[in-house]
Amino acid sequence: QVQLVESGGGLVQGGGSLRLSCAASGSIFSINTMGWYRQAPGKQRELVATITSGGSTNYDDSVKGRFTIARDNAKNTLYLSMNSLKPEDTAVYYCNADVQRNGRDHSIYRYWGQGTQVTVSS
Repeated sequence: QVQLVESGGGLVQGGGSLRLSCAASGSIFSINTMGWYRQAPGKQRELVATITSGGSTNYDDSVKGRFTIARDNAKNTLYLSMNSLKPEDTAVYYCNADVQRNGRDHSIYRYWGQGTQVTVSS
């Protein structure tokens, strides 16, 4: 199996910064797209940003210019640098990864982390 473990969440004042990390481990042959999602209380989970294995990125309009997604393929680790944080960024942040588990089977499996809380005070 594959495990994703997020870290780096916390409480920060509006205008501040945080950096989230997500480390993938387990039965991994390769990882295709990785992404960050978030879920605020009473709302559905929404896309924040994604990054392909080649480094192409995609951002939700609400975070463009403030958040940066990056990955270290050698370490199977995903990052999200968040600047100019706003109270509306408050949510549980989840990472996911589309994983090929071995070289013989080309099936792709999507895994999710357990989430890390980000709280931005006004």
